[in-house]
Amino acid sequence: MISIGIISDTHGRLLPKIAAFLAGVDEIWHAGDIGSEEVIFELQKLKPLRAVYGNIDGTKIRSLCPETLLFEVEKLKVLMTHIGGYPGRYHPQSKKIIELEKPGLFVCGHSHILKVIYDQKHSLLHINPGAAGNYGMHHSITAVRLKIEGKEMKDLEVLDIPR
Repeated sequence: MISIGIISDTHGRLLPKIAAFLAGVDEIWHAGDIGSEEVIFELQKLKPLRAVYGNIDGTKIRSLCPETLLFEVEKLKVLMTHIGGYPGRYHPQSKKIIELEKPGLFVCGHSHILKVIYDQKHSLLHINPGAAGNYGMHHSITAVRLKIEGKEMKDLEVLDIPR
């Protein structure tokens, strides 16, 4: 079993409450709009990091992180990108990968809106962890933790801090 912390849209700053929320996990996943190399380095000091770049990320971050990650954790196939949409309204590139690769978990960011939705059509859990940073129009700073055992996802927790 592995414990995962999922964040997105830090926009250049790792807030102390987000770092504390992530401290107990085995891995951290960042779904883009990282905002600075310093955030990458801070997260890597905490735990192993998997990250994709977002639309605000410049060439330095794009040289460190891919646009899309497809990987397996335990026995669960995971797809992560920044601009992915959500069930019924996936971004065309994400939809194509979902239909071809059939992940059990799809993680994206961009909207700054926390969403956890089971997609029955594609048999996957969609997670957008919302925004872990202060920049944007969101009213809450959010992050997600969950455990993966085999193909099973469980014990999902949400951090929701009013801005």
